[in-house]
Amino acid sequence: MAEVSEFVAFRFKVNLYNSDQSSLLCSGYFSEVTGFEATMEPKVINEGGHNWGEHHRSGPTKFAPIILKRGVTDINDLWSWFDITTSQANYGYRLSGEIIVFGNPSVSGGNVTDNAVLVWKLSGVLPTKFKGPDLSATASQVAIEELHLVHQGLELQRPAPAGTQGRGTT
Repeated sequence: MAEVSEFVAFRFKVNLYNSDQSSLLCSGYFSEVTGFEATMEPKVINEGGHNWGEHHRSGPTKFAPIILKRGVTDINDLWSWFDITTSQANYGYRLSGEIIVFGNPSVSGGNVTDNAVLVWKLSGVLPTKFKGPDLSATASQVAIEELHLVHQGLELQRPAPAGTQGRGTT
């Protein structure tokens, strides 16, 4: 696959790993990613004799599905994963993932370098919708039109600035 700088519209790289992140199973570039949403539902605790208010405590967190749109990747890997987890009833086959957000590319000595500005880590990823492109002999299409992913956790990491060691997390 070509470097992301050759596909200016594809500013998001998605990597999917097996659950222990020891091997990369699929990688691709997408032009749009939506669904970065986490909602915590607070638990309300009423206290006897405390009539003018209630106590709020942290409750369960729910995550919206991540939706990847208009992507280029090896479609066989994604379709195989979707097929395994749906028609073959392997509902527990979840992956880990990361979505790398690239900033503006930098040019140095004629070489173009992509700058990762954010990395979203996903855990317990499961595909729920796979939409391929419409097939037309007269049109150029992307390999994947839309892919919906549900997940069990979301974490934001910020890459270390160029020239420093390690990665910072938020």
